[in-house]
Amino acid sequence: MRTLLLGIDSGTQSTKVLVVDARDGKVLASAAQEYDLIPDLPPGAKEQHPHTWRDATASAIRRALRQARAVAAEVKAIGVSGQQHGFVPLDKDGEVIRPAKLWCDTSTAAECEEITEEVGGLKQTIRALGNAVLPGFTASKILWLKKHEPKNYQRLATVLLPHDYLNFWLTGQKTMEYGDASGTALLDVRKRKWSEAVLAAIDPDLAGKLPPLMGSDRPAGTLQPSTAKQLDLNPGVLVSAGGGDNMMGAIGTGNTRAGVITASFGTSGTIYACAEKPVVDPRGEIAAFCDSTNRWLPLLCTMNVTVATEMVREDFGWSHERFATEAAKVPAGSRGLLLLPYFEGERTPNVPDGTGVWFGVNQKTFEAGHFARAAMEGVTLGMNYGLRRLAELGVKPTQIRATGGGAKSKVWRQIMSDVFDAEVVTLKVSEGAAYGAALQALWCWRLQKGEKVSIGDVTDQFVALNAGETAEPDSRNAAVYRDLQGIQDEMSLSLRDTFKQHRQFLLR
Repeated sequence: MRTLLLGIDSGTQSTKVLVVDARDGKVLASAAQEYDLIPDLPPGAKEQHPHTWRDATASAIRRALRQARAVAAEVKAIGVSGQQHGFVPLDKDGEVIRPAKLWCDTSTAAECEEITEEVGGLKQTIRALGNAVLPGFTASKILWLKKHEPKNYQRLATVLLPHDYLNFWLTGQKTMEYGDASGTALLDVRKRKWSEAVLAAIDPDLAGKLPPLMGSDRPAGTLQPSTAKQLDLNPGVLVSAGGGDNMMGAIGTGNTRAGVITASFGTSGTIYACAEKPVVDPRGEIAAFCDSTNRWLPLLCTMNVTVATEMVREDFGWSHERFATEAAKVPAGSRGLLLLPYFEGERTPNVPDGTGVWFGVNQKTFEAGHFARAAMEGVTLGMNYGLRRLAELGVKPTQIRATGGGAKSKVWRQIMSDVFDAEVVTLKVSEGAAYGAALQALWCWRLQKGEKVSIGDVTDQFVALNAGETAEPDSRNAAVYRDLQGIQDEMSLSLRDTFKQHRQFLLR
């Protein structure tokens, strides 16, 4: 009989499930269920109902198991990766009170400022948390509920994150592991404890609404009978701690030791590394997260990556292949056409009021191929802003492992290599977060059996590179992008007051 693992990645656009063989790490089957954001919300508001994730997970699990021709007894462990920062409010009966405000929701900027001011300013906040309080994080969403929906807040009994909610549905247990908890802006990442100063700034009683914290190598629980019946599985299957999608992506890309950096080119863009000690940015631009292996994960996040490229591609009515072909015809730098890709606001740098800006439009560049390439270049330069900040903090890559939809494009991988001026590689299993969830589940399951095994042992054995997709930097293109980087950085700084004026104009 086979020993099977389920890796679940519950994201903003879809939930993916992998069935993985515990003996060799091979992916035997996969399934995905797509869904959308709740439509017609006010500017900046981005929400989904947690039941959407639950139902999508159940559907994808059942289809993946059928594809693998698995029997219930073969499934030994489940791991869950979830989009970070979303605020899932539960009442005393464990029922969802209202839809979750997501990581990409920028409507809580005022609450971020209020919390920061109450704690004593940015320096004091970073001293208390290791992080700034940014609109993407969970803390300001809790204060927003308290201020804007007081009746719902009165019902609040438990604060969960998206992956915690799925673990709760699977096991009946309310828990939160250190990696995902560090993205709430409630946790002191140095001490791995809730920050009393930040909790007090929101609600002196908030501590009683937070679930117990747990290590990343521990099980969240076991599959409860009611959910097992829905999934055609046996009760008692181990459910690992799980984690945020970036933390699970680190495991799934083998980013479990210093020197390796993962760059995820999905809806949002993230770049992160494994660190043996906290990496705290005094400016608060780099997130000083914990990871999901009981270490730390310095991370930068940009909110607009395939958001930007898909907007351009769909507007021209192109396939992904046509988009790449047209972009490849245009030289590096797009003849000066440059995108500032703040379509959904921005997090690194922190520009919640930002909008997209096309700069350098003229008769030579007002052409579809230029806009396609400039979209790829603009979002990659935006990520490189944070990569350079990571280097200033002492985190320097020897290799960048690219994941997400953008990493599937040969043209884009070369742009990444040239912009980052580093070797870029891809992984044989492209679904890094779902695969990482499965590998963490394997690690937890083996530890529970009494084996002495590290997460590095697991990733060294199973995570493999795609040798044929390696991109090396072109020195001439790298020089072009260094110049463009300076222009994009200057644009971002000079327009920030204008962005705020524009937001006020839209809200009139």
